[in-house]
Formats: sequence, C-alpha cells, structure tokens
Amino acid sequence: MIKIENISVSGFEGALRGMRNPLNSWHLADSIFTEEGNLKEIGPKDLGLCLRLIKAGSSHRKFLRMIHVQVDVTAPLYWWKDYDTYKVSTVANSCSTMHKIHAKEFVLGDFAHDQLDWCGLNLLGVTIDSLNAYRNRFNDSGKTDKDAWYCMIQLLPTSYLQKRTLDLNYETILALIHDRRNHKLNEFRELCVELLANLPYLNEFYEASK
Repeated sequence: MIKIENISVSGFEGALRGMRNPLNSWHLADSIFTEEGNLKEIGPKDLGLCLRLIKAGSSHRKFLRMIHVQVDVTAPLYWWKDYDTYKVSTVANSCSTMHKIHAKEFVLGDFAHDQLDWCGLNLLGVTIDSLNAYRNRFNDSGKTDKDAWYCMIQLLPTSYLQKRTLDLNYETILALIHDRRNHKLNEFRELCVELLANLPYLNEFYEASK
C-alpha cells in the first residue's frame, strides 16, 4: 500500500552538458530545452552517449547523479525501514509521529490493511480504538500526560502510513529498481513501476544498465 505523487525532475541540462566535459565534445550536444532550462527532448547524439556511459559502469555514468527527482511517498513504516537502506545521495523530510501523532483521530485509512484477513482487521480495529483512547487522554491533559503519549508511540503498528518528501538522483533510483523490482513487498514493486512510467528516459537508462 503506497502512494506516489508530486514527482518533479531537475538537472538534465547541467548533467548532459557536464557529461561531455571529459572529451570537450560540447559541439555535439543536440538535446532540446525550454527557455527555463527544462528538458524537452534528449537528442540522438546525447542519448547515444548517455547509454554508452551507462553501459560502461557506475564510474563512467556520473551524469546520472546530477539528475534529481523529488517526490512525495506515503507508505507504511514497515516499508520505510527497508527503504532506508538507500541513504547514499538521498534526502528525506518526514511527517513527524513524534510531534503530530496526537493531532488527528486514528482511522482505518491511516494504516496499510490491504493484505489483512478478517481476523487481522479486527485486531487492527482494537488497536485503533486503544490509540484513540490514549490520544484523547493525552489531549485532555493539555498534552502533559507523557505516559499516554508513550502508549501511543509504543502501540503504533508498523502498518501506520507515513508521508515523506524524497530527493533522489537517477543513479540511486537505478540501484533501487535493480535491487527491489521483484521484492516480496508489493510497495517496492509498485514504486518501481511508477518511477519507470513517470521519469523521463528512465526506461532507456534502466535497459542500458542491465
């Protein structure tokens, strides 16, 4: 259970220009950009060089690390624990459970539950009721009842959905897809499909990196 939204991509202009620095081949550049510097199309000569560098290995495809992706991802805590393997060249800002766990009533939609059977749904319902009881106790105390706050924190299931805004680069994304495209967690597979479908030229770059 994962939600991906607000995808934006930047850095293509500088990445493609810098890609040609080693051989001073800027005169061969043929990509098209808007007046604001946003990519419209990678030209055939630039694309050919991109694919050759990608096939040559990570030490040759440094331009990929200059293409940045920002995206909002809402996913369960159990998935974020696995995702946090990818710490190199990534930045994330998270919605805080520490400061905002008491801000709204807990409801079923706050938790990943698509794989639960009726017994699991019943248990989750009991947990939600307990969380709301401690939330009410904490709020009624003027947010001074630390015991109630700790009960919420320690009862919170790993199925709780947390939103993070991620900053990644294409090199990290390719590594994630290679490592997690067939992962047993559905969330990884869904993320890979969304990134491949929505990021310009990622499919071509991924095929070249195999």
